[in-house]
Amino acid sequence: MMRDAQKTIGNLIDKQSTAYISSVDEDGFPNMKAMLAPRIRDGITTFYFTTNTSSQKVAQFRKNPKACIYFCDKRFYRGVMLKGTMEVLEDPESKEMIWQEGDTMYYPLGVTDPDYCVLKFTAVRGRYYANFKSESFDI
Repeated sequence: MMRDAQKTIGNLIDKQSTAYISSVDEDGFPNMKAMLAPRIRDGITTFYFTTNTSSQKVAQFRKNPKACIYFCDKRFYRGVMLKGTMEVLEDPESKEMIWQEGDTMYYPLGVTDPDYCVLKFTAVRGRYYANFKSESFDI
């Protein structure tokens, strides 16, 4: 059993360069995609990612906000899955909040690029795996 879920899971997440994000397609099937790690993390509840407004996952989240994110520490074979909802944010404040130098590589028109948006994930529960054991938890 985890002594401090916030610390244990937060440390695992912060060491990963990749996040796996799952949306639900129009047929009700999960769609998984590897993405860059979140730009901002507030505890183990709220995560902010950058993505293209024109992407398939944005269209899926607009139709069905149910989502999962997964972080995996391959070295120690540990991982955490968080279930929750994903919001698509296009307001200037959200876009400015997570914009970084070099993002023009993905969004050539800059922070106001219409093909740039923010995904805000809010977790409600999760499952942590380590040492051949799984543990579910509410957030």
